[in-house]
Amino acid sequence: MIFLVIGASVLIVIVTVNQYKTEAEDYHRDRLLRKESAIRANIKYVLDNTTYPEETNQIPLIFKDKIYEIKDIHGLEIFLYDLDGNLLKSSRPSFFRDTVSQKIPDLVLEKLQNSSNKNYIKAFEEGGQKYQSSYTYITDSYFKPLAILNLPYIEDDDLINKELIDYLYRLGIAYLLMLLVAIAMAYFLSKYITRSLKEISEKLAETRFDTRNKKIHLSDTPSEISTLINAYNRMIDELEKSAAQLAASERETAWREMAKQVAHEIKNPLTPMRLTVQSFERKFDRNDPDIEQKIAEYTNTMLQQIDTLSSISSAFSTYAKMPAQQDETLNVVKITKLALEIFTEDYIYFFSEEEEVRVLFDRTQLVRVVTNLVKNSIQSIEQKNPEEPRIDVEVIAKEAFVSIRVTDNGIGVPNENKERIFEPQFTTKSSGMGLGLGMVKNIVERYGGTISLTSTSEKTTFEVSFPAMQ
Repeated sequence: MIFLVIGASVLIVIVTVNQYKTEAEDYHRDRLLRKESAIRANIKYVLDNTTYPEETNQIPLIFKDKIYEIKDIHGLEIFLYDLDGNLLKSSRPSFFRDTVSQKIPDLVLEKLQNSSNKNYIKAFEEGGQKYQSSYTYITDSYFKPLAILNLPYIEDDDLINKELIDYLYRLGIAYLLMLLVAIAMAYFLSKYITRSLKEISEKLAETRFDTRNKKIHLSDTPSEISTLINAYNRMIDELEKSAAQLAASERETAWREMAKQVAHEIKNPLTPMRLTVQSFERKFDRNDPDIEQKIAEYTNTMLQQIDTLSSISSAFSTYAKMPAQQDETLNVVKITKLALEIFTEDYIYFFSEEEEVRVLFDRTQLVRVVTNLVKNSIQSIEQKNPEEPRIDVEVIAKEAFVSIRVTDNGIGVPNENKERIFEPQFTTKSSGMGLGLGMVKNIVERYGGTISLTSTSEKTTFEVSFPAMQ
């Protein structure tokens, strides 16, 4: 309502100003034409009663004194030109002669000659003042053109402008009162209409899925509001039922997810344990002079994996994150080498320009990061079976961060899967839970790091970065 009143008032002001402007232009034009008609009649009377011959060269003599009388009667300056546009006689005194145009412009002469009624009005502005100048022919008693009559006319809009200002002032007062009334009506109407809606909106804002919500009870409300309240109350009933069903479903899903994660976590240490046992069995030689060192390394590897299984079991029993995080100062280069020793593939290569890069990390989780990335690369190579399979594992120190980069020439990751590759349970393989890369991402991000993927048809690179110790 307020905007309608304001819009209407602005529109009326624009229309009014344009209307006054148009009327002022029409008024001045009509007034000039009336003045011209009266002066032409007066000039014709002088010509009819003169003793001089009615010829162009006699015009200055015919109107020698009469032109001043006509000027005083009609209040306009009068200029008489011959048919070629040269000045013959002016009502201005002789000492103003230098300021009088001695010749009509050729463009004006052309327009006057081509005019159907032999009349031309030129509008112009000079010194901030608007003017109109009328040009018409003076004829003898036989309607033969004798001279050209020029009447300059000043457009005085003071009276019209005063009327316009007065009108706009009265209009402004009226619309100001209407605006105040509209504001008052809008306020009380909105209060009446939104009284019930306000309470409903407050209840809706307080509605939560995980709490018990209150129903709305209002009386003396319109039928539309009552329908809305009843719909809200029914929604609250359905929401409570859905919340109970969802809670049960979430508990069941949580246990399923936990079981999947536990199975995956247990599988991770079991695989290197199996590979270690097989490798030890294949390479065992009683007569080897380093047999005791190899047995010690074998025992140490097995004990580490057993400790991992123990931590998983403890974490599962307490329903916490698994395994429990135990940070210690580690040499990333050394731990990465140890993690790679469980793999028997001869196409895995390790590179590092640094011999020692220290970080604050959980040993078991760092091993899990490396083994998961390498296992993912092995599976990628097995799917593609390239002629020269290769996996490069690099440890790179970059200022305050250290990166582990794993590159393979396997099947790669399609573009449509790149954004989902780190999601839990997402996998493109026929077996597996799809938890490995998601778990790596969670571990790395827990230590303030990042994981990235770059994949083409030739090679795929996973890179994890996390803060190094200064």
